[in-house]
Amino acid sequence: MKPAARDFLFDLLSTPSPTGFEWRGQRKWVHYLKPLADAVESDTYGSAWATLEGTDPKAPRIMLEAHADEIGYMVKHISKEGYLSVDRVGGSDVATARGRRVDILGEKGTVRGIIGNVAIHIRDREDEKVPKPHQLWVDIGASSDRDVEAAGIRVGHPMVYADGVEELGSDKLVGRALDNRIGGFILSQVLARLAAKSKRPKATLIVVNAVQEEIGGHGARMVAHRLMPDAAVVLDVTHATDTPDVDPRKHGKVNLGGGPAITHGGANHPMLVKRLIDVAADQHIPLQHESSSRFTGTDTDVIFNAQHGIASALVSLPLRYMHSVVEMAHLDDIERVIELLCAVVRSIKTKDQFKVKL
Repeated sequence: MKPAARDFLFDLLSTPSPTGFEWRGQRKWVHYLKPLADAVESDTYGSAWATLEGTDPKAPRIMLEAHADEIGYMVKHISKEGYLSVDRVGGSDVATARGRRVDILGEKGTVRGIIGNVAIHIRDREDEKVPKPHQLWVDIGASSDRDVEAAGIRVGHPMVYADGVEELGSDKLVGRALDNRIGGFILSQVLARLAAKSKRPKATLIVVNAVQEEIGGHGARMVAHRLMPDAAVVLDVTHATDTPDVDPRKHGKVNLGGGPAITHGGANHPMLVKRLIDVAADQHIPLQHESSSRFTGTDTDVIFNAQHGIASALVSLPLRYMHSVVEMAHLDDIERVIELLCAVVRSIKTKDQFKVKL
């Protein structure tokens, strides 16, 4: 990874982008892509997309999509004593929340807090269970609700874990919310590599960083309806199931470092899936396979059925410890996903039609 790309990656991963409040990260994504793309646009709620015009205007238009938002918490109530009760933003895992530092995105800037944890010596441990969200509280060092107000914090302000990003070992990346800001980074690199005149594809490429996936794919639904490409490849993360106590009979077998995962069934168009497999084989990119009997749990579910339908497929980056503070990805997997998506876009020819033949 080139130093400039690495700097952008670490900056993007360090920028809070909780669902419904993604604009901080989106501004940095847009700023990075403006010098590279032919056009960069956004919609009412902050989904953004960059367009790279293909060399043949008659060729299909392909959209690569990832989601920009991360999970977090939100201020639900402020007590007279100055403690903040919280609600979840997306699928935050409250089992790992206590004792963690958080950054609250308030009116006057970021305020550091701690999700309280009663010491093991004095708490009632009989029948101890995972707490409910309303049982969590955040301590910002205030003595009263007036102190909280003076700090610029009110009900409705979002917060994210304060943990940053770092490299672990020689080939791993660790940090909060790699799901799925890492996807926005990958798409930026796909467009950057294809933007060179000598590598421009025939197909017009649109890379999309959509908001609000964690609460229902709302941003992707709006963007798909607006853009209606001929084909769409959604990029998200998937569970690496190669750690202890994960049963592959229930969750499938996906290895960290084993390459991109391709999903079969449901929203995934068989012809587009076959194209991904063929391109990966041609480029010697290892693939892993997942099944989807009913739904994917990603933006693919709201893109494929937009208007009269968009041929769609899901490519996933293996990820350990999803929705925790220490999500982990493999640098080789990141590079292989970039290579696969670049090759798929380059493979699209003028006469390609992604339609099931009957």
